[in-house]
Amino acid sequence: MIVAGFGFRKSASVASLQNAFERACVAVEPDYLAAPEDKATAEAFRLFAEEIGVPIKAIPPDVLARQNTLTQSQVTLKERGIGSVAEAAALAGAGQGARLITERHISADRLATCALAKGETS
Repeated sequence: MIVAGFGFRKSASVASLQNAFERACVAVEPDYLAAPEDKATAEAFRLFAEEIGVPIKAIPPDVLARQNTLTQSQVTLKERGIGSVAEAAALAGAGQGARLITERHISADRLATCALAKGETS
């Protein structure tokens, strides 16, 4: 299973999410999109998921916090207690034995990030 994890600001648009996704997903089609529970229902994220036809996984904060991310953003560590929301969401969404395929990629407007992880389950 391949999961595209996202982190984004409230002001992120569908275009922001699309740009981060395109930067991270070189010839890879994810099975799911994942984001923190408090962001998974954001209108732009929901519209983006509908547009590309991929279901969303909402990741609880305690599950995000257990993920070891390659990126260690000081801002994200302070705000969320994790190094990268996108990487943590991708890893948590991909499940047991997940590994990152790509580190987080940042949208051109710097409002969204996307990372990919692959889990043991297909």
